[in-house]
Amino acid sequence: MPATSVPDALAANAGRRVGILGGTFNPPHLGHLIFAQEAHEQLGLARVILMPAGQPPHKPVDEDPGAAQRLELCRRAVAGDARFIVSELEVIRPGPSYTADTLEALSALMPDSEMFLLVGGDVAAGLPEWHEPQRVLSLARLAVAQRRGTPRAAIDRALSGLPGAERTVFFRMPQIEISSTDIRRRVQQGRPLTYLVPGPVAAYIAKHRLYGGSNQT
Repeated sequence: MPATSVPDALAANAGRRVGILGGTFNPPHLGHLIFAQEAHEQLGLARVILMPAGQPPHKPVDEDPGAAQRLELCRRAVAGDARFIVSELEVIRPGPSYTADTLEALSALMPDSEMFLLVGGDVAAGLPEWHEPQRVLSLARLAVAQRRGTPRAAIDRALSGLPGAERTVFFRMPQIEISSTDIRRRVQQGRPLTYLVPGPVAAYIAKHRLYGGSNQT
């Protein structure tokens, strides 16, 4: 664990530009870290907060080892990188992990910060179906990764009419063909995870035999 607590680390970013990258991170992989890195650089962010979901409201977590395990995997994925913070806020909060509630809590911890909610294009296009999307956009600017898949015009159409959508920004993201689903499948097949997840993540998965795997990394 870092010497500085997570609440203290968040409070230290009051008044700064901060990105929030949510997800199940089941498990976190290099695609997630590249996503966070590109946002950090291109948007001039002080920190990027990785926010593993405790109980995603829209769908169950496939082959879930448990929120506490996913939280620990995220911590190991970014250990030693000062650009990133891992927050347990959604893991310890009971009930569905609604983004609007998370942003409200972060706003209280980081007053006057400019928050950027980091999402892919497909997620951005589905934002109108979220719980309280207007409150989400009132608390954070949407920052959308530009990559193959959902066209920017489709995102603009989907967000049209939502107050706060006009503040949306876009950043470039290289096409990374890595998915958590594929990582879990590789574990089950006994295939190596080298160069797909950080070494400490692969070691933790092997040690605790997550996803039905053995001790192979």
